Amino acid sequence: MEALRKALIVGALLGAGAGVGSALFVLVTQGEEQKQAMLKEIPEQDPRRRDEATRTKELVLATLQEAATTQENVAWRKNWMVGGDGRSA
Repeated sequence: MEALRKALIVGALLGAGAGVGSALFVLVTQGEEQKQAMLKEIPEQDPRRRDEATRTKELVLATLQEAATTQENVAWRKNWMVGGDGRSA
């Protein structure tokens, strides 16, 4: 009789643990789906926004490379799109 009682208690505890685990899994899965939906809507996913960011990075890199090769203080330029020799970046 004692063995049957222990078996029932162990079974009940395992069942309760499985129930809690399943409930937590459902809660986490719903949050994950919401997170994935939000990630799809962020501006960086838009191809135009990515192209714009890439172009901006290219301009900054070109300015830094030019600043490294010249004695001119390129930070004081009024038109950043024009190089020191008058050419457009």
